[in-house]
Amino acid sequence: MSSSLLLSNIHIVTKNKIIANGFVGLRDGKIDYISTSPPTGNYEKVYISRENFYLLPGMIDIHIHGGYGADVMDATSEAMNTLADNLPSEGTTSFLATTITQNHQEIEQALSNVAQWKQSNEQAGSQAQCLGIHLEGPFISKDMAGAQPANWIQQPDLSLFERWLDASAQLIRIVTFAPEEDHDFAFLSLLQEKNIIPSIGHTNAHHDMIELAAKHGARHITHLYNAISSFQHREPNAVGAALTNENLYTELITDGIHSHPLAIKLAYLAKGSDRLMMITDSMRAKGLGNGTYEFGGQTVTVSGEKALLADGTLAGSILRMKDGVKRMKQITHCEWTEIAKMTSTNAAIQLGLDQKLGSIEVGKQADLVIWDESGELMMTICRGQIVFEKKEANH
Repeated sequence: MSSSLLLSNIHIVTKNKIIANGFVGLRDGKIDYISTSPPTGNYEKVYISRENFYLLPGMIDIHIHGGYGADVMDATSEAMNTLADNLPSEGTTSFLATTITQNHQEIEQALSNVAQWKQSNEQAGSQAQCLGIHLEGPFISKDMAGAQPANWIQQPDLSLFERWLDASAQLIRIVTFAPEEDHDFAFLSLLQEKNIIPSIGHTNAHHDMIELAAKHGARHITHLYNAISSFQHREPNAVGAALTNENLYTELITDGIHSHPLAIKLAYLAKGSDRLMMITDSMRAKGLGNGTYEFGGQTVTVSGEKALLADGTLAGSILRMKDGVKRMKQITHCEWTEIAKMTSTNAAIQLGLDQKLGSIEVGKQADLVIWDESGELMMTICRGQIVFEKKEANH
């Protein structure tokens, strides 16, 4: 197995600029060389870029339930392997395994399964890396359940959460909760104490409550526009607070279905690429086509690009990150430097992992993606290894 690789003649998208026709050396899973001139050292393998190929940091999907027939709630190592094996094909090099509202035992099993799987799979360089867990529910609003099973929704329970945190081997990184259900912000305080990102979502709260929660340390919004109180010009609600509060990083599903293209453009114009994070929120049907599937114990029907519950509620997505990027570029005409922020840098900063991930710098983990100028994913590199390469007909 090659432990060194040179990427040559490629446009390198760094934090603040694009280095044209540059060279990036990878050795033992890390980036060890970035320059406009070729290195003097030897690399076992050389990849010569085609014209107008862009090198970006590998994408981090911080909100993903499943895909390719697997779901985090399956609580099996097979499900985690299926996800981790398939995600590089869409440009995702790391992710947060995301749970759904369910009975206590099933949530606990899913959490401990991620912990066990992560412990035994830490060295598998050929897969996307699980960075931890996003606990979505059950501490949310029944009024804004969305596709979360309403019968298991409950108010925040601090001792139950501490038990779950232990079951997860302290791997919970983000918790989606409704601030109006958290009396005296006791749960929010606990999350801060544990250095876990408190994310506002599945909430019917008024904008004043959102602003107050942000003052008390909430710093994230789960899937903007979806399952949060909607914007009215006299009642801005959660959407208005999310779009205007600079301390709130905001997730966005850029499939053009969960949010109208104009709403995506509005979020981009209001938040800017420094505060947006593109996510998939995908479920097990991703990559499998039309049919009937399961999500949180509920039947989901997939037709075309939509995944719906029986009552017509959107049930997660079947979005691949690479398709989200293509659509984001089409809708907003954003730059590659902004795509890098919205798919990688911002998530790494929010997770406190920006010393290791999220941008192309010497010493960082060699998680990288190569795009052509039209927004087609050409290659994914996980920890220095090429794990996905697009087959080209004319190659």
